[in-house]
Amino acid sequence: MVVFLARRLVAAVILLIAITALSFSLIYSSSGNVARNVLGELATQEQIDALNHKLGLDRPLVVQYLDWFSHAIQGDFGVSYFTATPVVNSLATRLPVTLSLVTVSILIATVIAVALGITAAVRRGGVDRLIQVFSVVAESLPNFWVGLMLVSTFAIGLGLFPATGYVPIDESLGGWLSTIALPVTALVIGSIASGAQQIRSAVIDVLRKDYVRTLRARGLSEGSILFRNVLRNAAPPAVTVISLQFIGMLSGAVLIERVFALPGMGSLAVNAAILGDIPVIMGVLVVTAVIVVVINLVVDLAITWINPKARVQ
Repeated sequence: MVVFLARRLVAAVILLIAITALSFSLIYSSSGNVARNVLGELATQEQIDALNHKLGLDRPLVVQYLDWFSHAIQGDFGVSYFTATPVVNSLATRLPVTLSLVTVSILIATVIAVALGITAAVRRGGVDRLIQVFSVVAESLPNFWVGLMLVSTFAIGLGLFPATGYVPIDESLGGWLSTIALPVTALVIGSIASGAQQIRSAVIDVLRKDYVRTLRARGLSEGSILFRNVLRNAAPPAVTVISLQFIGMLSGAVLIERVFALPGMGSLAVNAAILGDIPVIMGVLVVTAVIVVVINLVVDLAITWINPKARVQ
């Protein structure tokens, strides 16, 4: 296990370096004249040259990346070109919003998807068809459209929830729940659909195995077979699906945060992209990449713990 973990950590570090190097080169090479974007169209060439020199943008791209990377590994992502605010401070205030939104969404989606997936796999027929129809319809609905419909119905029409805004959990638990209720619902609906389908397929595949027939022949109850044997063997693909949904929710949160005006990482990234605020874009990218790498590492460890064959390998 120690060797496995060490290999995964080394691979994660190499992957992060590759992601940052490629992203840095693509962003800076396609961003145009950064100084012109900051100073505006009325700036003189002398002012542009002075700002480029001040920001170090007149140096070779490799030198710029190495300088950025040497500071980034120390937790310093630079300052915003437009607000002069340290990027770390912006990330520290925005990241909890996105993580709370995505974490609550994935927990709710996982519980409901597992319940629906197992029910559909065990009770083939009418219930299974209903769940599959719901899954197909729910998965086809864009989450931003669902969010707009929720705002129109429950916020504007019925006045049950606030349409926009965010209340931190340390300020008011009730306020926090009311501000994330609709965004979480918008994220959860599509994830439940895809998760239930994948879990259904995994459980059905295990139920068709020969050892399940043997356990039934020995007189074990269906409940005992399902919860002691089937679910354990169906867990690895289910865990993989959940991890992919978590990563998908990170990207889906970009639109949802814009719809509900939540001050999270998604809205920060969109605003930075519109302005061409490269340090902020790189900071968001690095944090997102680290989250994805950590999720994949946790999934690998969970699968090796669940599946004895994976531990042996």
